[in-house]
Amino acid sequence: MKTGIKHFSILLICSFCFATVNVRAQETKASSFWNNVRFGGGIGLSFGNGFFSGTLAPSAIYQFDERFALGVGLNGTYNSQKDTYSSTIIGGSLISLFNVIPEIQLSAEFEELNVNRMYDSRLALEDENYWYPALFLGAGFRSNNFTVGIRYDVLYEDEKSIYANAWMPFFRVYF
Repeated sequence: MKTGIKHFSILLICSFCFATVNVRAQETKASSFWNNVRFGGGIGLSFGNGFFSGTLAPSAIYQFDERFALGVGLNGTYNSQKDTYSSTIIGGSLISLFNVIPEIQLSAEFEELNVNRMYDSRLALEDENYWYPALFLGAGFRSNNFTVGIRYDVLYEDEKSIYANAWMPFFRVYF
């Protein structure tokens, strides 16, 4: 009997130790994951002469190492031009960032947006609802958490894009 209790006690102690080590390892993996996640995004506001535009675009990236990061983002925009149209634009994006050297950052971002544009009934134009893809390739100067640069939409279509042209400056911040 004493041998059975002794073996059971050893098995119980070993099981407890293994479970504790396993839990600690999972905590380390989870905390190291969140230590590499950085949050950022954009806020836009534009208005004048009967026009209003507001954008909210949060994003998060996972920093694999000092050179490479990959992330996702959301985009929500509302535009209106008095007596002309109003539009709601909602979508998401995938972004990759590569730091050639600490100060130079290259980026590629695929964005898919649902555009819902409603025209004033007096204009006799048909309302629109369509998906618009964009693929931005960019380069910028990076200092700590801030990057400023320019990007180009290689899928740009003048008639469908929500952007004025294919070239766009950007200011990117991740904390």
